[in-house]
Amino acid sequence: MPEPIHRQARIGHVHLKVADLDRALGFYCGVLGFALMQRFGNQAAFVSAGGYHHHIGLNTWESAGGSPPPPGTTGLYHLAILYPDRAALADALRRVEAAGIPLDGASDHGVSEALYLSDPDGNGVELYRDRPEAEWPRDSEGGLAMVTRRLDLRGLRAET
Repeated sequence: MPEPIHRQARIGHVHLKVADLDRALGFYCGVLGFALMQRFGNQAAFVSAGGYHHHIGLNTWESAGGSPPPPGTTGLYHLAILYPDRAALADALRRVEAAGIPLDGASDHGVSEALYLSDPDGNGVELYRDRPEAEWPRDSEGGLAMVTRRLDLRGLRAET
């Protein structure tokens, strides 16, 4: 059996093909609040949270004017953006609702609370916060027992 990956390995960034760079920046920067770190004309841009070089790359190299892949094909299911706490996730919900972007779903997974939506290019986006590990649901043998329940959006909206 091969050795497991280093326990501190993380997904550093995701790079998305988009049809229109300005439209994508309007969503990722204008709605979600990421900062534009660098832009290469109408071909590529790199955005981040907290001054990191980039968490999300956006490009039109192979996709300018393109359309999302049809359902039933392989590709990205969603990218997930982790918020540090419930108040920050509530702020994300307020931003999305203020922009008139509909949610595709909202789930309580026991280990996390998640909002699901699509960016302007049809890419799935999950906005979520993790619960502290001590609160994660466990089965009788101590293994994870994740669930999918309806998220209390009213309670989340009331969070400050």
